[in-house]
Amino acid sequence: MTSQDELRILQRIATGIERLRPEPEPPAEIKSSDAYVWSAERKTLLPVDEVRHIDLELLHGIDEARDTLLANTLQFAKGYSANNALLWGARGMGKSSLVKAVWAHINKQMPRSLVLIEIHREDIATLPALLHTLRGWVIRRFIIFCDDLSFDGNDSIYKSLKTMLEGGIEGRPDHVLFYATSNRRHLMPRDMMENEQSTAIIPGEAVEEKISLSDRFGLWLGFHACSQEAYLDIVSAYARHFRLTVVPSELHEKALQWSAARGARSGRVAWQFIQDLAGKMGKLLPA
Repeated sequence: MTSQDELRILQRIATGIERLRPEPEPPAEIKSSDAYVWSAERKTLLPVDEVRHIDLELLHGIDEARDTLLANTLQFAKGYSANNALLWGARGMGKSSLVKAVWAHINKQMPRSLVLIEIHREDIATLPALLHTLRGWVIRRFIIFCDDLSFDGNDSIYKSLKTMLEGGIEGRPDHVLFYATSNRRHLMPRDMMENEQSTAIIPGEAVEEKISLSDRFGLWLGFHACSQEAYLDIVSAYARHFRLTVVPSELHEKALQWSAARGARSGRVAWQFIQDLAGKMGKLLPA
């Protein structure tokens, strides 16, 4: 028997032993909580004891986006196929609130079915390390969430996200989804897109790679500026929910004065108004 034959036999034995080895147990931190923040520096998950969120029923004016994201996330929680989602559009219209509300709503119906992991935009380059941590732990289902995601002209970290969403040798694990919010539909500034297109030898090809990143999200959910009617509906819903007894005409007048002073109407502005109103009425609402 040659040395090469002996080597092949040893390799087969090693492979057989490797197959017999039981799957490793998830790290204790993955078992202990339903929400985490990814620490890129330490390459670990930091448990979050309480995720601040509002009830799904309180999110008004975004019905279509709410129903679509809820259905997609419920499919995922039940172990079925689902899409990565990009929530884009106007500031303060409930993009990040919707992600957290949907996660909390489903976990209330199906306890411990979903784990929410927040990754900061500047840590996107460490996504492969996070996926490596999660890849073997199929006993849980994970939503990786990045709030206010966007890329500037010289950013190259978007490539890590692109590989995670679609492509690469290993691909995205079936038990992991990626949800992101952004003010930009294509995750990059419009003026930068137009500038690169105008200076390119073949217009359009210069930014095609970066634009294709947003195409890798199966769901695009748009959030548009709030009308006065929708703004007042949100204010009224908050007032009813928190039992703030105010004559409707007076409530609306104060709410419009508040929005005029802020120079904007949105779900966020409505919430800030309700916080102020509750404080003046001697009530404490969740932050």
